[in-house]
Amino acid sequence: MVWTILGWIVFGLIAGFIARAVVPGKDNIGLLMTIVLGVVGSVVGGLIFGVLTVGIRGFQPTGWIGSIIGAIVVLIIYNAVTGRKSRQK
Repeated sequence: MVWTILGWIVFGLIAGFIARAVVPGKDNIGLLMTIVLGVVGSVVGGLIFGVLTVGIRGFQPTGWIGSIIGAIVVLIIYNAVTGRKSRQK
């Protein structure tokens, strides 16, 4: 159980950092929000994968690529909703 939780945290951290690197501009979120972004992105990626392929089968995380794509989507939505994105020119 503890290893599963630690795995999700590390997985979310890596996916969140990659998403933050891909989305242009400076993101004003901390380490905890980056982890949450990655974990939620994994779930969103699973939902997107389910819709595009075999259909949604409940709560289902996906692999690395789906998690990163999901984290990018979540980050873009988060920035749009909160307006926390500061643009660099």
